[in-house]
Amino acid sequence: MEGKPLTSVRTVLPNGDSHEFPLERCERDADGWLASIVKDAGDDPDCTDGAELVARVELTDRLGVSIRGGAGVATVTKEGLGLELGTLSITPIPRRNLIELVEDVLARSAGEPCGALVELSVPGGEEMAKETLNERLGLVGGISILGTSGIVRPYSTAAYRASVVNAIDLASAVGHRMVVLSTGGRTEAYGMRLLPHLAEDAFIQAGDFIGTAVQSCARVGVRGLVVAMIGKLSKMADGKKMTHAAGSQVNLDLLARLAAEAGAEKDLFDLVRSANTARQALELCVGAGLSSFGTIVCRESARHLGGFAVHAGRAAEIQTVLVGFEGAVLGSWPPGLARDMTQDLGETR
Repeated sequence: MEGKPLTSVRTVLPNGDSHEFPLERCERDADGWLASIVKDAGDDPDCTDGAELVARVELTDRLGVSIRGGAGVATVTKEGLGLELGTLSITPIPRRNLIELVEDVLARSAGEPCGALVELSVPGGEEMAKETLNERLGLVGGISILGTSGIVRPYSTAAYRASVVNAIDLASAVGHRMVVLSTGGRTEAYGMRLLPHLAEDAFIQAGDFIGTAVQSCARVGVRGLVVAMIGKLSKMADGKKMTHAAGSQVNLDLLARLAAEAGAEKDLFDLVRSANTARQALELCVGAGLSSFGTIVCRESARHLGGFAVHAGRAAEIQTVLVGFEGAVLGSWPPGLARDMTQDLGETR
């Protein structure tokens, strides 16, 4: 509006705070102006840290503000996300914030009344999106523009947690009555191999947010099948809602007690109790022929997860499957589930 480049911009965040940000670029092109800022995510484990976010603005004779997407910003292709199909993946709060800020600048201009067309782009956004759940959620072509307050909390994993919740909402919206919750890409791949008849969007990488995931299952009324390896599953069996290594440790005393229930005598009990890792504890039990050990771990994990899987008085059915490091099913709850899955896999092959 002033006809000259800026080096910084003062903006009002969605929470009402005002802040001045340095611009990476501010330059004129054939029909308008382009400005960009480099995202600093601080301590947040965010794949968009260091991304350049670009806004290109063109003044129009038509009053009002319209937004369109350029390269690297996702388009919505599936229902269940609270956004219209075919629209940009910009959630309501940042969209409203952007429009209000541009309208304010237009209103303060001394020139003739006009409108603005704002095009948002994120160079490299399509590659960044490969590190997110976007494609699984039906957000294609780049990253999403998200936010509630405009503030990133240090080492916040709220964005991933929100993606897990959205994925479960989407699975419910498209009619899935069961979702398969995994703790990472490897266990998800094993789950897909065990249940090849399920659609891709029924598989959700819950990561360490297993407590959040099962509670979301209860909220939307779907059954949750958790597929995990011994390290994460043993933490669930110990009643942990968050299974990140920094927030919870493997309880080897618990695993020793479960081994004793499976038939371990004192020597094996002591070996499990002094094991270096949950994996070693499992290997000791498998080597000793304690075939029920995996089932007992699954039982305890399902019991605790079932306690978490309650929302507004409604509980979700939670089942668990223990897989080995090469994908073999080593136990399940209920017990017959492992047998049925293995039979189905053999028939599929």
